[in-house]
Amino acid sequence: MAGGSSINVLEQFELHPVLGGLGEALSLSQAPVFMAVACLLVLAFLHFGMKSAAVVPGRLQAAAEICYEFIHNLAVDTIGPEGTAFFPFIFALFFFILAGNYLGLIPFSYTFTSHIAVTFALALMVFLIAIVVSLKVQGFKFFAHFMPAGAPVLLAPLLVPIEILSFLSRPVSLSIRLFANMVAGHVMFDIFASFVIMLAGLGFIGDVLAVGPLVINIALMGLELLVGVLQAYVFAILTCIYLREAVSH
Repeated sequence: MAGGSSINVLEQFELHPVLGGLGEALSLSQAPVFMAVACLLVLAFLHFGMKSAAVVPGRLQAAAEICYEFIHNLAVDTIGPEGTAFFPFIFALFFFILAGNYLGLIPFSYTFTSHIAVTFALALMVFLIAIVVSLKVQGFKFFAHFMPAGAPVLLAPLLVPIEILSFLSRPVSLSIRLFANMVAGHVMFDIFASFVIMLAGLGFIGDVLAVGPLVINIALMGLELLVGVLQAYVFAILTCIYLREAVSH
């Protein structure tokens, strides 16, 4: 945000207590509040979408059914028949991230997916679930994956540590991808919005010049709508890929 003549684009990501004295007493910041809002919005969408359960669906029911079918197909097509068991988890993960990404586009709201602590917690949860499923399905054969098939045994001291590092980097790459995309988009928003405000204060010439960054910000909104759903999709499909590896023998 613009503060005087300076621009502090990172100010929007700062956490501070909300809901007045209650928020200060509970150390309640915007992040958990908007996470709860995201969950409520998704639940409300599903509840009201499927409430009528009409044979000929209305728009909201059709949207809910399309979302259901899309995530179900994503889980089953990527993981296999076992994907049905993970469908509720993938569905919740996708729409939680999507709601978080889109909530941040509303003025005076907060993008909790722009915080690395949130995205890393989600990625770590996926990582740990994949390990638990791997150990349950594959047993000790899970550890054999750290030695590439067909590789000479003499190369094991080199290949095994590389494979382990690659495996351990999954939650890091998964979390940073989402976090970085959300931060970059909102920083760009803030920069061009600040340009509009600063130029608008220069009189008629400034008003004319402010049209440029204003148009760019409108275009960025369209781009962020696309990025928001793409990042939720990437997070969900990578989760499916990790689970496919976990359930494969």
